[in-house]
Amino acid sequence: MKRRVVAHGRIKRAATIQETQAILRHWREAVPNDRLAHLVKDAARALLRALQLRLTTHGVSLGHWTFLRILWEKEGITQRELSEQAGVMEPTTTSALNAMERLGYVVRRKMPGNRKKVFVFLTPRGRLLKAKLVPFAEQVNEVAIHNIRVADVITTRRTLLAIIENLAEDEANSTGRIPSTRELARLLAERGAMTGRGMLKRAVR
Repeated sequence: MKRRVVAHGRIKRAATIQETQAILRHWREAVPNDRLAHLVKDAARALLRALQLRLTTHGVSLGHWTFLRILWEKEGITQRELSEQAGVMEPTTTSALNAMERLGYVVRRKMPGNRKKVFVFLTPRGRLLKAKLVPFAEQVNEVAIHNIRVADVITTRRTLLAIIENLAEDEANSTGRIPSTRELARLLAERGAMTGRGMLKRAVR
């Protein structure tokens, strides 16, 4: 059994190395000047995978890490505020909090005088996770910038902040807005229904 586990681990590591090499070849040889958004996505994906690998040792998912990190900075915020800070829709937050409550990481309460809003608090167990998990995130950052010059790291950070600022300004100047998940689902359903009616009309002609 032990040999089988070791063999499985070796196969998994080999597959990960092979996948990484394919990504690097893509950027260095195939399309070195491809869109920057794709490169940022691949880098972010690698960072998140490295973090998840470490979080798993404590049975914490990447999704739960996102909410815990926010609550370590400030707990007692509403469920809606938590959703906004995490950048996810409220149904996603509700589902995650349900699981986190079962694990004993958080509790939700309604406060006197405000029975509509739900406030989220960490439990002692949830607070203790900070000392265990934050070093993992710090380690991932150290691994990511290994053998990279300090000046290059500073330039990369400055460039990424400028990209965020440019895109935020673009969104602020836009006349449209990003629809919620519910609105998007409704729009897609309506378009699907319209397409179906159009195909039906052409079929009966």
